[in-house]
Amino acid sequence: MAFLGVDIGTSSSKGVLVDDSGTVIATAVRTHTVSRPGPGHVEMDPEVWWQEFRGITRDLLSGRPPVEAVGVSGMGPCVALADAANRPLRPAMLYGVDTRAAAQIARLDAELGRRSVLDRCGSVLSTQAVGPKVAWVAEHEPEVFAAARRLFMPASFLAHRLTGAYVLDHHSASQSVPFYDTRAQDWYRPWAEAVWPHADLPELRWPGDQAGTVTAEAAAATGLRQGTPVLTGTIDAWAEAVSVDATRPGDLMLMYGTTMFLIATVTGQVRVPELWSTVGAHPGTRSLAGGMATSGAVTEWLRGLFGSPDRADLLAEAAESGVGARGLAMLPYFAGERTPIADPDARGLIAGLTVEHTRGDLYRAALEATAHGVRHNIEAMRRAGAGIERVVGVGGGTQGRLWTQIVSDVTGLPQDIPTVTVGAAYGAARLAAGLAGEVATGTWNPVREQRVPDPVSGAAYDRLHSLYRELYPATRDTVHALARLQREAGGIGGAG
Repeated sequence: MAFLGVDIGTSSSKGVLVDDSGTVIATAVRTHTVSRPGPGHVEMDPEVWWQEFRGITRDLLSGRPPVEAVGVSGMGPCVALADAANRPLRPAMLYGVDTRAAAQIARLDAELGRRSVLDRCGSVLSTQAVGPKVAWVAEHEPEVFAAARRLFMPASFLAHRLTGAYVLDHHSASQSVPFYDTRAQDWYRPWAEAVWPHADLPELRWPGDQAGTVTAEAAAATGLRQGTPVLTGTIDAWAEAVSVDATRPGDLMLMYGTTMFLIATVTGQVRVPELWSTVGAHPGTRSLAGGMATSGAVTEWLRGLFGSPDRADLLAEAAESGVGARGLAMLPYFAGERTPIADPDARGLIAGLTVEHTRGDLYRAALEATAHGVRHNIEAMRRAGAGIERVVGVGGGTQGRLWTQIVSDVTGLPQDIPTVTVGAAYGAARLAAGLAGEVATGTWNPVREQRVPDPVSGAAYDRLHSLYRELYPATRDTVHALARLQREAGGIGGAG
């Protein structure tokens, strides 16, 4: 018995085939790039999602057991607008890294009321929100907007191509601010119609609910059996939380990837402007989430500047550098920042540089900057009332010990590292197995090892964290001015 999970990410699409015990049978990957056609614009053609799904599925099915159910997930919240025949009208605008809609955020804040949006939707309008991006299309691409009837995200787009169903999960909908009421757990039509009066919004289901079954046309395109159940799916970070069973109150998932994402499962509704309050991956659950605009993106950027040396060599040099990177402090805002500062015009900063610093020091500073950003988010979560009792690290960044150890030392929190860190695709497969009743809690992905904070390093990082927190307010006006100059000079990043 086998279950398929496929996730559409920012830099790649990943698929995993697992058996009914959660053992990975096979994996497949397709890499891709996003398009950046203008200042703050980050886009991707939805047809690529379907093309890569087809290729991954055919790779994984070759000579292997038939699939009993299919799970899907993807980056989000994204805005892929389609016409009444479900044809994409333009490239999808990606999640919070697409910062084009600053003017529309300000206008909708004035029209709807910032506090009213927070109270009803659980989050304020930000670069993460769906509504302002739809409003941007209305203002800048009126012909596209006039034809736009339907909204897709990667998971719902795949579910539609596989089954013909037009559905969206409640969690993804709860990030579609200001279209969804988190109290009623339903679309809030007055605000949706104010932004997009002719929208045909999708039917709402939970991530683990069945969207439909594979059609004859989709079976021919993918190699899946006609009639195979397909899940509704959800946003990748929440699928990651499912992959490591971090979905109970008190759990915090840290996703180490190109960006860093944090999801705390909480009891009841928690609303705080600095973070995203959403419904969870399972019925009856709630989440408080944060997201950093970069993490692994910065280390990979540095690696490229260094001539792309082996990552193991860089990690060894960073370990040799030691706590504090020999007196360096870095702000990881190299693509603006999402939570908790919500500043698309924030910029990266390296303070304390001398001619004596090495590439190992810089690499160490980047790892520590991510850890300080995680602590900043966790402190905001705790101030909002989230109780954090268990931390689980997931994603590619958990493969080496140094990065996760630094995060535990900076935050003072132990981290569980699970056996399988394939990521969101594994969580999608786990949801698919749950549809078939094949998941026993705690048996699919047991903890492999734990990172325990070092008290000596932790004391040093406490002092360094104070310096980290002082850097942004001290340099904000300067970097905002530089961000404006960047846009004028060459269209680099920021809100457009």
